[in-house]
Amino acid sequence: MSDVDYCELCDLPKSTCIHGNPPPPPPPATRRVATPRATPVTRRTSRPAPAAAPPRVVNHRWTPPDAFRSAILEVLGEHGGELDQDDLFDALEAAMGERLKPADQELTPEGELRWRYAARRARQALIAEGQMTKGRPGIWALA
Repeated sequence: MSDVDYCELCDLPKSTCIHGNPPPPPPPATRRVATPRATPVTRRTSRPAPAAAPPRVVNHRWTPPDAFRSAILEVLGEHGGELDQDDLFDALEAAMGERLKPADQELTPEGELRWRYAARRARQALIAEGQMTKGRPGIWALA
């Protein structure tokens, strides 16, 4: 063998050397054919649209704020349309005594009776509807 047959960098025969034997070229790139994608389908309803569902009845542990709305308006109407908050709560408790649930007497995390909290939320809804006014602090008044 001659010097030409050996690699100058690694002293191996060029037939086994990585310098004299470059790696084989990558296989010819085969063209990938994209798989066809499903086209979006517009669903057609063959049956008529269902009728509006009946209102869902929710059984709360405590009385919801909506139950207080008519009672608040009644109590304010009986007392000339304006009443101090504490007096209103006393009259409201008497008016709704039978409808209040045992859980209404529990305290909220803030330390307020649940039914009073619900009554205050009902008042906010009545103010938003324009049936009550904010008026002076501590006074509940009809619009």
